Amino acid sequence: MKISVIITLKKDVLDPQGKVIHQTLDGMGFEGINEVRQGKYFEIDTKEDDKKKAEKKVEEMCKKLLANLVIEDFKIIGSQ
Repeated sequence: MKISVIITLKKDVLDPQGKVIHQTLDGMGFEGINEVRQGKYFEIDTKEDDKKKAEKKVEEMCKKLLANLVIEDFKIIGSQ
């Protein structure tokens, strides 16, 4: 079963990379953008067949390794 996860910086954490992307897009003529925040995307293919168990395992992975919970949030966005 494939599980997708998005990890982003918490709203109160400064995102310098997102700021640079925003400035670059503005310089390229893409106007009307209020803010850009960048993050990480993971697709994890597990051998687990039970959706709840698979999502629980991925949640544990996020808490223990994939996300820095002090400054990042994570969201499991789907499973296949």
